Amino acid sequence: MNKTNEDHAVHWADEVAARIIREKGGKDCYTCASGITPSGTVHIGNFREIISVDLVVRALRDLGKKVRFIYSWDDYDVFRKVPKNMPKQEELVKFLRFPITMVPDPWERDGSYARHHEVDVETVLPLVGIRPEYLYQAERYRSSLYAEGIRKALEHREELKTILDKFRDDDHKIQGEWWPVGVFCDSCNKDETDIEDWDKAWNLSYRCNACGHRETVDLRKAKGVKLGWRVDWPMRWEYEKVDFEPAGKDHHSQGGSFDTARHVCKDVYGWEAPVTFRYDFIGIKGSVGKISSSSGQVLDLGDLLKVYTPELIRYLFAGTRPNTEFTVSFDLDVIKIYEDYDKTERIAWKIEEAKDEASYRRERRIYELSRTEVSPEGKTLMPAFMPYQVPFRHLCNLIQIAGGDIDKTIDGLASTGAGRGPLKPEQIPGLRVRCKCAKYWIDYWAPEEFRFKLRRQEDGRAPGLSEREVEVVGALRDSVVERIETYLEDKSCAEAIYQVAKDQGIEGKVLFRAAYQALIGKDQGPRLANFLRSISKKELLDILKEYR
Repeated sequence: MNKTNEDHAVHWADEVAARIIREKGGKDCYTCASGITPSGTVHIGNFREIISVDLVVRALRDLGKKVRFIYSWDDYDVFRKVPKNMPKQEELVKFLRFPITMVPDPWERDGSYARHHEVDVETVLPLVGIRPEYLYQAERYRSSLYAEGIRKALEHREELKTILDKFRDDDHKIQGEWWPVGVFCDSCNKDETDIEDWDKAWNLSYRCNACGHRETVDLRKAKGVKLGWRVDWPMRWEYEKVDFEPAGKDHHSQGGSFDTARHVCKDVYGWEAPVTFRYDFIGIKGSVGKISSSSGQVLDLGDLLKVYTPELIRYLFAGTRPNTEFTVSFDLDVIKIYEDYDKTERIAWKIEEAKDEASYRRERRIYELSRTEVSPEGKTLMPAFMPYQVPFRHLCNLIQIAGGDIDKTIDGLASTGAGRGPLKPEQIPGLRVRCKCAKYWIDYWAPEEFRFKLRRQEDGRAPGLSEREVEVVGALRDSVVERIETYLEDKSCAEAIYQVAKDQGIEGKVLFRAAYQALIGKDQGPRLANFLRSISKKELLDILKEYR
């Protein structure tokens, strides 16, 4: 998929890719960066940054550009607060002010608290087609990889102080002696230290306020010296030669960390800050405020994958500009989101006509970027065949008709072709993922009125029906169910149902209530014509056998 910039810029990620090339010039390789502190559950608000970078990376690669996609784990940050959703709270409190990488894993699965959260993310990201190069900042700092960058910050500390104060009012300017670095004590591991001296070369002396330890360390060998965030970030931009990195709107606020980092990067480290954009927060429908790891109010990518297929998750972000706030919903909106994605898929495959050529190109591009498959070069790929489409609402009904049995549901679709055309063997894996999502949504998130369970022959007649209603259900069985295979679409079946009501001299709503009570023990249910056509004739006759 080699396109020119002009042909390609139909999506916001393409626009950003074109801007990177324009501002950074022709390069052999462009470096795109993302990162997070694994201080708690890495939630979907954090995920918005990494998938935004991934979409831009794909756009660059689709233009034939070589891209290095790095994801930094800031696991050498300070463990400042125990999130409310973590186990063993009293044990974790003992490690406050330690580097996160030295906090033990309360689940006892991985080598550290930080590594536990890293593994959770690294395991799930490939499922949505994201495979960055991971950089572990604890390893890099403790190996003194940044010794030169730290020394440069010390040499320019007065200039750095001026830059940081530039964006602060008088009440918040730095007071007294200030150092751009902090030190984790080599004795107690806490960061409660003060810098006492620097010899203008490689030796730095500190004192620990927590345990009283004093030490002079060589920056070229020291393990515990780390730059403060607003200096560390631009230092790493220069070290990794970063060309693009977005940031949340809190970092992009006026005078925020990105503003100061831009100046530090250029004025101290001699590197132009990366191309960037601001991405907005994500909310959870029904909750108040932004998602936060420290508060324990979190929803992670694994939670999303239980309800949305990987392509649907990518679609949520590919189809929304990053600077637009949106909420992730688990209520009936799920059905609408699946419907929207299916429409985009049909347009991309030209099964459904777009309103104009521009709309087609835009929908096709969103669909391309929603796919998890890429070429060996990392370019977006259309699948070899169109996935099997079953409307999500209908699929939920089919799964409940099958008593939650996914294999039975798929076998039924294979035999009836109730989706779009016959089900091919290569379409089954993708359909199975959608079935699993539908079942999970039914079991855990669907409103009660959406759920049902088919009655069985052994259940006998529905107890809440009058003798007249029993007669009506029997008439429905004899007039409609007995010839259900002759109705080739819902419309003709619905007409036959209403004719039964007319022949029986009752209102349609009376027949519908009686039918639903007989079938699922509720007053309401799925659209009756489609519902009857979705259940096997034998099963229907068995359930309704006693209605005479």
